[in-house]
Amino acid sequence: MRFEDYKSGSYRQQFRYKSFLPNKINHEWTWDDPRINVLLESATKALGELNAFSRIVPNVDLFISMHILKEANTSSRIEGTKTEMDDLVKDADYIVPEKRDDWQEVQNYVKAMNMAIDKLDTLPLSLRLIKDTHEVLMRKARGEHKTPGEFRTTQNWIGGSSLADAAFIPPHVNDMDELLDDFEKFLHNDLIQVPHLVRCAIAHYQFETIHPFQDGNGRIGRLLITLYLVSNKFLLKPTLYLSDYFEKHRGQYYDALTMVRESNDMGHWVRFFLQAISATSEKSKDTFENILKLHRSIENDLVKMGQRAENARKLMMHLYKTPVVSIKDVEDLLGLNYTPANSLVTRFVEMNILEETTGYSRNRIFIFKRYVDTFSDKG
Repeated sequence: MRFEDYKSGSYRQQFRYKSFLPNKINHEWTWDDPRINVLLESATKALGELNAFSRIVPNVDLFISMHILKEANTSSRIEGTKTEMDDLVKDADYIVPEKRDDWQEVQNYVKAMNMAIDKLDTLPLSLRLIKDTHEVLMRKARGEHKTPGEFRTTQNWIGGSSLADAAFIPPHVNDMDELLDDFEKFLHNDLIQVPHLVRCAIAHYQFETIHPFQDGNGRIGRLLITLYLVSNKFLLKPTLYLSDYFEKHRGQYYDALTMVRESNDMGHWVRFFLQAISATSEKSKDTFENILKLHRSIENDLVKMGQRAENARKLMMHLYKTPVVSIKDVEDLLGLNYTPANSLVTRFVEMNILEETTGYSRNRIFIFKRYVDTFSDKG
């Protein structure tokens, strides 16, 4: 199927509304547009360079958790949550009540991603894994009453307050099984010659068009991009997340998906997707470079700490993974009494590694803010 000949689907009359039935995707895909070839080459090169950082950054797994947290925050923000990285690295006890629902949704995304990445060692990227991931995403969150971990059994819609004024109505429930079976086969069909990045773009479009869950489709669809790239060894580590790009270009993102359905323009969507891969890979490389620079700077300071250097390095390793601590955390982590633990944290504050965030004289918590800012727009 040439992109230029592609027909996205048709509308089917249901009771008082029309649902969109997308055409199946599990077949060969080709194109005449040379721009796609250039963008595909650029995106593949950028991913390769990002993978190189996964090899050269010491203890790279320490930093993956922050990449995932940023993705969770940004992907959830697209759906309307309002959270900042400074809050997300804190425990629930330190989050004000009015922000806890948003905080919980982001934490669920982190758990869902980590669970899915771990399961890729024993399970293929499949409908089963997608449902398991969705169950974790929606657990104890605002969508927990919307059948977590199960595909929908009723009609949903996008935009508007009801089916009567919806911006888009996905396929009817009766059409979903066949579409999802085709979607899953497309992910793994070795008999068709479709480059992985193009296949990933088409799969993301199809998933969002099917909209198989009652809630959480956008977050799961964006999460699937990283899972696909990891499962097919295009990413050595889960270090690439497109939600930040999609949020900054939100109008273009939704327009590109809509243009496929309304104008059969799969080529436009694929070009947008490949540009997102390139731009996000470049930004992720910059993040790694900033982390390495920060790591070297702090390491130079730690060598001057004499007998406390060993404990200081252990604390730093902890902070790269969990950049918020209390004095009690430091006591437990290093096996110290209060006085030496407090002294070490005080020294870290003096060295501009930690900042106290509560303003309290007791029950204080400290954040590795320069590191957290590396993963935010403040960095």
